[in-house]
Amino acid sequence: MKKIFLIRHCKAEGQDPSARLTLEGEMQSQELAIFLEHEDIEFVISSPFLRATETISPLCQKLNLNYSVDERLQERLLSTVDLADWMDKLKDTYINLDLKYEGGETSREAMNRGIEVINELINSPFKNSAVVTHGNLMSLILKYFDHRIGFEEWSKLSNPDVYIIGVEDKGIALNRIWM
Repeated sequence: MKKIFLIRHCKAEGQDPSARLTLEGEMQSQELAIFLEHEDIEFVISSPFLRATETISPLCQKLNLNYSVDERLQERLLSTVDLADWMDKLKDTYINLDLKYEGGETSREAMNRGIEVINELINSPFKNSAVVTHGNLMSLILKYFDHRIGFEEWSKLSNPDVYIIGVEDKGIALNRIWM
């Protein structure tokens, strides 16, 4: 079975692309490295956001791997304007995947760019790979494979969080392994 470890970044200081991990997030990244070091990960690809690359750096050091950066793994932009009721707006985008707010992208657009990366890994020679991204995009990637995943599942994701996308001849299996 091919395994893609889909990872949400550790706790961060904010949402800005340059937001660093908090002290707790730095400790979580070390725990994550220990948690994944024996999974035979051969390839690592990350969102360009600093909190994502800081999350995966300790594992890459343990495995003596470099990580690749892919813009398609950056967090989904809901809107370029402040939305006072952004949680309600976000919830609506899990119901209507084509709902678009000013300057933002739809759930379907974000999902499709994330799935492009996953499909490339499915078709790659790597047996085990790791993908580091953000909560909203992670939940949309999971939703692609299981339509029941929505706002509630997004709200229950932790920082960090890890799912395995297992690829077999029979199809795709999702399994949350970070508790």
